[in-house]
Amino acid sequence: MSAAPEAAAVVVPKPAATLILLRDGAAGPELLMLKRSGLSDVLGHAFVFPGGKLDAADLDLDPATALDEDAAALARRLGEADTEPALAAGLFVAAMREAFEESGVLLACDPSEAIAADVGALVRTGSTFADALAECKVRLASSQLLPFTRWITPVSSLQAKRFDTRFFVARAPRDAQARHDGHETTETAWMRPRDALERYWAGDIALAPPQIMSLVELAPHVDVASALAAAAHRAPPLIQPLILKSGEGSMLCYPGDAEHPVTARAMPGPLRLAMRNGRFEPVAGFDSFFE
Repeated sequence: MSAAPEAAAVVVPKPAATLILLRDGAAGPELLMLKRSGLSDVLGHAFVFPGGKLDAADLDLDPATALDEDAAALARRLGEADTEPALAAGLFVAAMREAFEESGVLLACDPSEAIAADVGALVRTGSTFADALAECKVRLASSQLLPFTRWITPVSSLQAKRFDTRFFVARAPRDAQARHDGHETTETAWMRPRDALERYWAGDIALAPPQIMSLVELAPHVDVASALAAAAHRAPPLIQPLILKSGEGSMLCYPGDAEHPVTARAMPGPLRLAMRNGRFEPVAGFDSFFE
């Protein structure tokens, strides 16, 4: 009798951070989205918010000199009892670093395009982000970031990479000139949340589930102040989607769904997204995004 095959090891999610940058537009708040390169092995061709994996260097940045809050304060605001202050500070740094690397937008205490350009020039010539900040005497405005949600990639036999991603929201610096890097990102767009969802529904753009559900949550707000106030007055929910399999295909269900082990709803919008036509859609159609 042959031995039973061993169960595949569960891929441990890597810490990551994402920053949703908001600005007020003529018809309501807009958020920055970047189209990922088709060569990317994660979300290729999809429109995403700036973000990426936590780097070791993010943990080495000294909050006392590089941030406008200390690590303990950042840990309190992150609101995760099991996350050490050093890691909490590193996640805030990762969100700001990734936003700068991918879009050129720098959240500094004294923001200006000239300072962002100086930091960018140093990074392009080989300086680390931390060294470039120190040379330009820049302190990052960590106090402007508000923890928004925490998403952990569900376990799947087909999932080679998993991420434990903290999403933050912040107001973009006044007159910030966002631009894609031409490498990891190939297009830059400021979009109203509902417009982005409508473009997704029409097949104009691709979105991943965390982006879809973040857009749903932000869509009702009439301005940036409203969106930031909402984030400031609730603890960031932990969202661990559950994959359901049926004869109709795959489906993601979220906290509050009858099949999900967490019974309390974590966010507005549909509790299930079904894989249809090569993308995730709410089971009850487009309008259920806003019910």
